[in-house]
Amino acid sequence: MKKMLLVISILMVLTFLAACSPAEQVIPKTEVSATNEKTTAPVLEEQTMPASDTMVVKITSSGFEPKMLTVKAGTMVTFVNGDSNKHWPASAMHPTHTLYPGSGIEKCGTGEAIFDACQGLAQGDSFSFTFNEKGSWKYHDHLRVSSTGTVIVE
Repeated sequence: MKKMLLVISILMVLTFLAACSPAEQVIPKTEVSATNEKTTAPVLEEQTMPASDTMVVKITSSGFEPKMLTVKAGTMVTFVNGDSNKHWPASAMHPTHTLYPGSGIEKCGTGEAIFDACQGLAQGDSFSFTFNEKGSWKYHDHLRVSSTGTVIVE
């Protein structure tokens, strides 16, 4: 009888400990919606290739961070303005924005998905574009042409 009470007591203690232990915390993923659309997205401090195939380039007063980014074809890159000044990410070359295939400043406002934000982004605003063409694609800030970067698509 004493053995039975001891076993029941141990089982009760183990059940209590299991019930009180912290559960695994699940953090929901956030996804950026459509391409070539002005949205607000979180700014990431460190850039790594996440499972969702989305990368973030932060725009600061000193330029694009990171300045060079290597991604796989089909990856969406979101440019987020973290500066108080407006910035306008677009395909090189200034002022035509035609380096990335199918892009061009003259296509702004047509609804086509082009590598061009087509406007200055205010602080906290973002622009997303999916890179499907393999190659090395230079880009710039249309409002500050000395600010440049490169997306390498493999």
